[in-house]
Amino acid sequence: MLLDFESTLGHMVTNMTTKIDMLARQQPMTSPFGYRSTAAEAIAGIELQGKTAIVTGGYSGLGLETVKALADAGVQVIVPARRPDAASAALSDVSGVRVSAMDLGDLDSVAAFTERVRADATPIDLMINVAGIMASPFQLTPQGWESQFGTNHLGHFALVGGVADLLTSGARVIAYSSGAHFRSPVLFDDVNFAGTAYDPWVAYGQSKTADALFAVGLDARAAGRGIHAYSVHPGGILTDLQRHMPREELIERRWMDADGTPNPRFKTPAQGASTGLWAATAPELVDRGGVYCEDCSIKGVVPADFTDMTAGGVKEWAIDPEAADRLWALSVEATGVDPFRA
Repeated sequence: MLLDFESTLGHMVTNMTTKIDMLARQQPMTSPFGYRSTAAEAIAGIELQGKTAIVTGGYSGLGLETVKALADAGVQVIVPARRPDAASAALSDVSGVRVSAMDLGDLDSVAAFTERVRADATPIDLMINVAGIMASPFQLTPQGWESQFGTNHLGHFALVGGVADLLTSGARVIAYSSGAHFRSPVLFDDVNFAGTAYDPWVAYGQSKTADALFAVGLDARAAGRGIHAYSVHPGGILTDLQRHMPREELIERRWMDADGTPNPRFKTPAQGASTGLWAATAPELVDRGGVYCEDCSIKGVVPADFTDMTAGGVKEWAIDPEAADRLWALSVEATGVDPFRA
């Protein structure tokens, strides 16, 4: 009994120490860049020639701007695409890009893609996970997961896990989260909304919290190999991500006016892609692995009852190491992939 108590107490102390360390890393930090910086500006002066990156969602919106900036810097980019023909057309004038079929919402498709990448044995220096779906109607993935959680988180978990052995020392993995993580922690007792009325925005918030926790869990497991992970909020941008939202809702939320003009506070796609590229390359972040970034900076933790997501910051539930470990275990079971297992 005493040994069990000592073991439990030791586990609690370790968890508390890890949590304190994560909160310390999340202390605010600025950079020379900011809200209106562009993707190209964020990586100007960073030597990237000859590196290889995987960018999901790399043929529209923020992903396309990310690929263009990387290609201009001399990076070879692999773009997994659910619609390879559309991707090839969108990227036809971008050099150094290879498109390969993959449906992020189908774990079998992700496994087939990662098998092809492993067969090529090309070292991977950057993984920037931009793709996602938002506020979509209730649907299950082929493997039986709520589609936003299954696509936004589990698909990327399986993707990174499937190519983990190819990640170089110094590689970075970027998980695109969102200020929408304010809407919900991961609902571990009902991830699939089996016993809860489905709310597409709560489901989206859960998936974006999961993306942030993935960065925490991945960094904890991979930092010893020189690999770091970060989550980012790109800001408000009108892209194809809003395809499930009726025009009337976009106008009601003041994301656009009646003529279809975006809210002037919104970023352009090139500006929205800057934080992801900053997190992927900024030297000053090397000791701040796992943090949540926005506007090319680190902002602090906000209270659990704070609701103004436009003010920035991160909820503690999105950077909690214990929740990250719990999510990791769920994700390993769901995907059959266990990256960086000791």
